Amino acid sequence: MDVTKYISREIMMIYEDRQGNFTQRPVKVIAVTDNKVSAYDLSKHAARSLHADRILACRPLPIQGRDIS
Repeated sequence: MDVTKYISREIMMIYEDRQGNFTQRPVKVIAVTDNKVSAYDLSKHAARSLHADRILACRPLPIQGRDIS
């Protein structure tokens, strides 16, 4: 999945970890290099390094303070 279009944006991501567990997490994408995505996990308040090929889906999070109905 091409995550480069989400650099500097907050997204909801579905990710499969090394053990085959699926997680859904809100992150802010910091950088994308080769097969690595550097992101900040908004729920854990921690930096993450993710394998791009393990990202199954993502979508932009709504901008706070804006009603999207």
